[in-house]
Amino acid sequence: MRALLSVYDKTGIVPFARGLVALGAEVVSTGGTLAAFRGAGIPATAVADVTGFPEILGGRVKTLHPRIHGGILARPEVPSDAAELATHAIARFDLVVVNLYPFEATVGAPDVSEAEAVEQIDIGGPAMLRAAAKNYSAVVPLCDPADFEPVLAALGGAGLDNGARRALAARAFAHTAAYDAAVAAWLLGDAPAWPDELSVAGRKRLDLRYGENPHQRAAAYAQVLPGAAPTGVLAAEQLAGKELSYNNLLDADAAWATVAPFAEPAVAIVKHTIPCGLALRDDLERAYAAALAGDPVSAFGGIVAANQPLDGTTAAAIAERFYEVIVAPGFDEAALETLGRKKALRLLRMPGGSGANRRPPEVRSILGGLLVQEPDDLPDDSATWTLVSRRAPTETERADLAFAWQAVRAVKSNGIVLAKERALVGVGSGQPNRVESVRLAIRGAGERAAGSVLASDAFFPFADGVEEAVRAGVTAIVQPGGSVRDAEVIAAADAAGAAMLVTGMRHFRH
Repeated sequence: MRALLSVYDKTGIVPFARGLVALGAEVVSTGGTLAAFRGAGIPATAVADVTGFPEILGGRVKTLHPRIHGGILARPEVPSDAAELATHAIARFDLVVVNLYPFEATVGAPDVSEAEAVEQIDIGGPAMLRAAAKNYSAVVPLCDPADFEPVLAALGGAGLDNGARRALAARAFAHTAAYDAAVAAWLLGDAPAWPDELSVAGRKRLDLRYGENPHQRAAAYAQVLPGAAPTGVLAAEQLAGKELSYNNLLDADAAWATVAPFAEPAVAIVKHTIPCGLALRDDLERAYAAALAGDPVSAFGGIVAANQPLDGTTAAAIAERFYEVIVAPGFDEAALETLGRKKALRLLRMPGGSGANRRPPEVRSILGGLLVQEPDDLPDDSATWTLVSRRAPTETERADLAFAWQAVRAVKSNGIVLAKERALVGVGSGQPNRVESVRLAIRGAGERAAGSVLASDAFFPFADGVEEAVRAGVTAIVQPGGSVRDAEVIAAADAAGAAMLVTGMRHFRH
């Protein structure tokens, strides 16, 4: 057996090489890996001694040579391959171990120069790994130290069957694909146009019991984003509770995105990715109470998110009801003790700097394709809104309208929210027509609709939605405007003495 070992991350490589030598393998290596072997007393041959050519260009070229790639790609079952190897005195490799330069860590470091980043783009490593993976029936490709022990055990026993070899080859190609995707994303940067070819890479963070339904297999992958700090619920630390499910992650992501944009203490309660409660107050305890009052029935079994570290008093109130997940940027000792008594309750501590306005490009699948868009994270400035009604909103109404406009961004279109005292009192979403969403929000609010304000994620195509709202007691409305019937819609508000502001920007969330 002949093995080529060339790694940047040397985790486990010395004991693995020692095990190979014990099985009678000849070890060939490069640079720092070779030095590690010789320092550990492991016999190893330098790649330069195999190629008869020194490393050049500051190490940029060392393994890109026929004596290396011929030995990896030769097919034992093809007589002409064997003859050519003999003609050129090339020996075959049976195993290749490679991991790559730390490109992502490099570009993620502060003040890294472009030249430093470019030098961490690995060329020889991916070439060797891809060659070994292509020839998996004859060569074992390894890129993950977690595979060292099981592979070594198999080589010392019955060997690796074709299924195991194919799995290792798939892992190698996935590894180089993710690496190339990271490099491409860094080079693309903030280009003004989407590229003609797009690579999206992820690293598995969790094996999930199942997907949306028990018959669907599922896993959770963190998106590879070079130079970006870990963000989102997959970067959170789970402090307590059962394993997270597919639906837990979807809802937790929606809940965190709902509260993260607010500067004041905010609490959201989310069910099926839609907030059934959301409120701002001077402290989290009052914010939670107001959020729960929005729809206490729907809150059962929901996800609670807070945009500030959770204190013991608020945690005690939360613990009185059944929830699946609590998301916050921190938990004090009293909160952890209180919520930790609920053994199934999942507690997620979000990483720093993971606010909603730092979300990466959004990628969604459709049959046979991907849809990619920038996140809807442009800030809203209520000072730029246009007053279109005869009556201007009061100071209290304007504060509630600003809150409602931010809240409606978290609601599925056609999205309508009713708010009062900076808390949701009614939500209508996901309906094929906007007036029905208005009716749902009014029905949910009940008597609280009187004196509330309304936000609509898109324009009113007809006046009927506004007419329904003002009949229920809505006093002020914010909406994007832009309908061919805007004059009718505004007239309906004026007829009821309601204030109306137009933002000029919509917030569909399909």
